[in-house]
Amino acid sequence: MAVTLKPNSEITVPKSIRRKAGFRTGDRVEFRVSGRSITIVPKLSPDELEDEREVRDPKVRAIIKEGWEEFLAGKSRPARALLAEIRLPRR
Repeated sequence: MAVTLKPNSEITVPKSIRRKAGFRTGDRVEFRVSGRSITIVPKLSPDELEDEREVRDPKVRAIIKEGWEEFLAGKSRPARALLAEIRLPRR
């Protein structure tokens, strides 16, 4: 999609583009400039930022992958069963 810039006008990101990028009303964004390119990225909360860092950690990714493989192999169990096991007294 192309638009023509006019003097003293702001750029509006079309709704269809925001939807494709996953931006919603109320989201906070940052603008980053590199040369003649402008990148719009979500401004993450401290919790979201920590989650993002953890997911990039190779150890965390390995644990997630292992859990997913166990799930696909049918080695998962209902949460109630896990909680019941956790609540059993230790010997």
